[in-house]
Amino acid sequence: MALWRRRSERWAFPACWVLLPFVAGPALAASLDPRSPGFRAVASVGLWLIWGATLAAALVPRTVTLTAVRIVAPATLVATMWAAAANPDPGVADGVALAFASLVTAMSLSPGTGDAFANGSSYGHERRFPLRAPGALLLGPIELAWMVAVAGAVTGPLLLASQQWVAGTLLTLVGWPATFLAVRVLHALSRRWLVFTPAGVVVHDPLVVVEAILVLRRHLASLRPAPVDTTARDLTMGAPGVALEIDLTEPTPITPRPARRPGQAAPAIQSEDVDAVLVAPSRPGIVLLEAAERRLIT
Repeated sequence: MALWRRRSERWAFPACWVLLPFVAGPALAASLDPRSPGFRAVASVGLWLIWGATLAAALVPRTVTLTAVRIVAPATLVATMWAAAANPDPGVADGVALAFASLVTAMSLSPGTGDAFANGSSYGHERRFPLRAPGALLLGPIELAWMVAVAGAVTGPLLLASQQWVAGTLLTLVGWPATFLAVRVLHALSRRWLVFTPAGVVVHDPLVVVEAILVLRRHLASLRPAPVDTTARDLTMGAPGVALEIDLTEPTPITPRPARRPGQAAPAIQSEDVDAVLVAPSRPGIVLLEAAERRLIT
C-alpha cells in the first residue's frame, strides 16, 4: 500500500499536466483570438514554452523543480480564469477548463506532491518529509511573493508584444530581477524538511535554525504528537495543524536563527540547549508510520 501511494503521488501531477493543453487549451486559444497578432503569437509561444518546461520539471522531481511547479501551476488557473472571463459567452468547455486547472493547482500544492519532489533530491536511505509553511507567511507574504514572481516574469514581454515599448521595456528590466528575488524567497519554503536517516533524525529548516539539527538514534527518546502542555522548543514558526514533539535523552545544542528587524543590525547568533523540539511536517501520520518502520519509535 505504501509503495502504491508513493507511486501515485509521484505521477499524479505529471499525468494531469500532460492533459492540461487538451482541456484548457481551447479556452485559452479562444480568449487570444481577438487580440493583436503580436500579442497572440507571444502569448501562444510563451504558454507552450512554459508548459513544456514545467512538464520537464515534473518528470525530474527535485526541490528546485518543486518550486517551479508550485509557481507555474497556480498561474495556469489564473490564466484560465482570465480566459473564461474574456469569453462573452462562456460555456461548458470553460467550466471544464476551470475545474481541471483547479485540480492541477491542487495537485501541485498537495502534501503528496511535495513529498515526492523533496525525496527526489534525497540521498541514499534517507527519507524527507516537507514541513508546513509558517503560519505568519500563509495569508499574505507567500501570495505576494508568488504574484511578484509571476507578474514580474510575464508583464513586460506581453506589453512589448502589444507594442508598448517604453512600459514593456521598463517592466521587463524591473520585473525579471524582482521575479528572481521572489523565486528565491519561495524556494526557501521547498527546502524545509524533517529527515530520517540511518543515523537518526534531522531537522533541516534554514528559516528557523542556522545549522541542521541531528538527533542520533541513541539520543532520540520519543517522537509523538505534541501534548497541549508541552514545554518543548517550538520550531514550527506557528504552522497550523498537528505538531510533532521530538524528545531527547540529553540536552542538545541548537542554533536558532535570530529574528532581524528592518533598520537594525543583525543580532548575534547564540546557541541554546534543548531537550525537546516541536516540528510541523505536512503529514504527521505518515511521519509516525515511517518512524515505526525504521524502529525509531516503538
